[in-house]
Amino acid sequence: MNIFRILGDVSHLLAIIILLLKILKSKSCAGISGKSQILFALVFTTRYLDLFTTFISVYNTVMKVIFLICAYVTVYMIYVKFRKTFDSENDSFRLEFLLVPVTGLSFLENHSFTPLEILWTFSIYLESVAILPQLFMISKTGEAETITTHYLFFLGLYRALYIANWVWRYHTENFYDQIAVVSGVVQTIFYCDFFYLYVTK
Repeated sequence: MNIFRILGDVSHLLAIIILLLKILKSKSCAGISGKSQILFALVFTTRYLDLFTTFISVYNTVMKVIFLICAYVTVYMIYVKFRKTFDSENDSFRLEFLLVPVTGLSFLENHSFTPLEILWTFSIYLESVAILPQLFMISKTGEAETITTHYLFFLGLYRALYIANWVWRYHTENFYDQIAVVSGVVQTIFYCDFFYLYVTK
């Protein structure tokens, strides 16, 4: 495992922790897209089914479990514990516009036509667009709390570091996963406009 992968994982985890602490401290889900969080929970669920079939390392297993727990705790906070503070009116992105094409693509373009592989591919494609409801919500309201922008920044940083990780792995291991790389680049592009606003403001 290289430094880019570790820093990417840390950035990803930090983003989720920032979001959870924001909700717990303010006892509010204002400005947070519940739909994006549902999609991320779905991403982790379909990607980490190999927890039941394959052991890679203690680090790998612990990180997967933490991401799963955090994803579902976030969804619980938004839709159950602090649902009165959730802005459902502005969280109006239609998820079928993402889920239908992602599902179709995961059946058409995958490494092998097996249930676990199709679900893993689905998670990769879905992660690349899962942030769109959050970005749509921000563009619709025209505002975002500082803590929410920090969350988005570290999510974007995680993706950028993973691109560096893939470049490193290609040069050191001659390993290249076209599905993961293309999806990761697409996801990073979605963050570019946000990165510009984050840095300038």
